[in-house]
Amino acid sequence: MLDQAQQQLDKALHHLESEFGKLQMGRANPAIVEDIMIEQYGSMQPIKNSASIGILDPQTLSISPWDKELIGTMSKAITAANIWLNPQAGAESILIKVPQMTEETRRDMTKVVKKYGEDAKVSVRNIRWDAHKQISKQKSEKEISEDEAKDLEVELQKFVDSANKKIDEATKVKEADVMKV
Repeated sequence: MLDQAQQQLDKALHHLESEFGKLQMGRANPAIVEDIMIEQYGSMQPIKNSASIGILDPQTLSISPWDKELIGTMSKAITAANIWLNPQAGAESILIKVPQMTEETRRDMTKVVKKYGEDAKVSVRNIRWDAHKQISKQKSEKEISEDEAKDLEVELQKFVDSANKKIDEATKVKEADVMKV
């Protein structure tokens, strides 16, 4: 049971790092656009499944669809994703110039970073709550003794405290990265 809780906590931390990687930080990063969904052959697919995404220079992304018919669809999907990017569709690829961040956009981005951190902490609390329910259920059904339940709860709290500490550290690092000019 604690192993399952630890795995879920690790997934929550991984998800936070993934969300941080997708933030538009004023430099080209394929993670910004790779998970944007497009309609392709009747189903929704992320861009990364339909194109190669490269970095031409620190400010420019290049998206080369394997099927050139998808250039317009991808361009529209990127614009509709509201990630403050303006794709330029060409005959063979899409170029995206990633704008430099202003002081105002940096402050706005730190708010997004804090929100992602808080969302991760909510996930951790939900994981803890679910684990506590399992411990209580096992205790009430006499599968474990009260002492074992107390030990499990103490161990669970150590996992939760560690995860919250990692979330705080990752959030501070990302905020410092956002504010760095």
